[in-house]
Amino acid sequence: MKSKSIGIAVLVIGVLMVFYTGFNYVTEEKVVDIGPIEINKKENHPVQWSPIIGVILIVGGAVLVIKDKK
Repeated sequence: MKSKSIGIAVLVIGVLMVFYTGFNYVTEEKVVDIGPIEINKKENHPVQWSPIIGVILIVGGAVLVIKDKK
C-alpha cells in the first residue's frame, strides 16, 4: 500500500509540474538607510523547470501504482 500512495503523490506532482512550469518569488533588500530615509530594492527571482521533468515523474508514478497492483 505504501508504494501505491507514493506513486499517486509522484503522479500528482508530475501533473502539476507539466502545467505550472515555474514560479517567481520577490525579495526586498535595504539599499540605503539614512535616518528617516530608507530606500529598498525589490528583486524578482524566477524558478523554472522543463515540462519533461513532469512527464518523467508521471511515468514514474504510474509505474509505482501499477507495480503495487501486482
